[in-house]
Amino acid sequence: MRARRTVAALFLTASLALAGCSGGVDDMSSADDKSAPRPAAEGAAGSGYAADKDSGARQTQPKQPLLPAHIIRTAVLDVEVKDAPKALAAARTTAENAGGHVANESTERIDDTHVTSRVVLRVPQEKYDEVLAELAGAGKLLSRKADAKDVTDQVVDVESRIATQRASVNRVRALMDRAVKLSDVVTLEGQLSSRQAELESLLAQQAALKDRTALATITLSLSEPEKREHKEDDDPGFLDALGGGWHALVATGEWIAVVVGAVAPFAAVLAVLYALWRWVLRPRLPGRPRNEATAPATETGPGHTPYPGPGQD
Repeated sequence: MRARRTVAALFLTASLALAGCSGGVDDMSSADDKSAPRPAAEGAAGSGYAADKDSGARQTQPKQPLLPAHIIRTAVLDVEVKDAPKALAAARTTAENAGGHVANESTERIDDTHVTSRVVLRVPQEKYDEVLAELAGAGKLLSRKADAKDVTDQVVDVESRIATQRASVNRVRALMDRAVKLSDVVTLEGQLSSRQAELESLLAQQAALKDRTALATITLSLSEPEKREHKEDDDPGFLDALGGGWHALVATGEWIAVVVGAVAPFAAVLAVLYALWRWVLRPRLPGRPRNEATAPATETGPGHTPYPGPGQD
């Protein structure tokens, strides 16, 4: 019986000990579960701080510079001035002071009454507005036309194609250095020639775009006002009539002189022909009877015998 009681007591003690251990483990697990969200919260707080830090870094990071715009600017001005040569010299000076130059120039005098000039100026882009305003204020502005064309995409495209074409040329040259067969060398030389020609064409396009975007073009036309004489429409007087008659007389004399001058050569030729006929051809005509009025007078006095004429006995 004692042995049974002892075994029962040991079994009860072991059961209580196991129950206490399981309770402690549950308490510890529950405590761990309660304390687990704390690191997550701390992680969330840390991630928020990191996000704020990244956003601040983005704000303080410098922005990438934009590509420069490539714009072709052109303008056409028509200005009326008092003295076209003087205004042309002033326009030339304005362009040279701005760092530009004269591309083309022409001057023409019309009907000896007024002068017109046309000049094409190339000026830097940064001085375009200033020069344009100064030229427009040189006189009376008759017309003005300005144009701006953005060719940035075209410039970027040409530059990209140039870089690609240069790389292609370098690859072909590298293949030529490693080529052994003559046929391969000939083929590569043909490829190299065509690609270099295309590269040179692209370089020419780039140079033309650079020139047109670096310097603006201004076409200036200068003209002087026409000089017109305004005559008064008064009634004509005696002096006006006398002057008109004199001018009519002079004009009539001039026309008569013109007619005489036109007829004189014909009259001279006719006179020469008549003289030849009268004194050269007419006396030589055969069998022409003589006129008695022109025959020589004969004496019929007594004791005188007239000389028998031809055909008389």
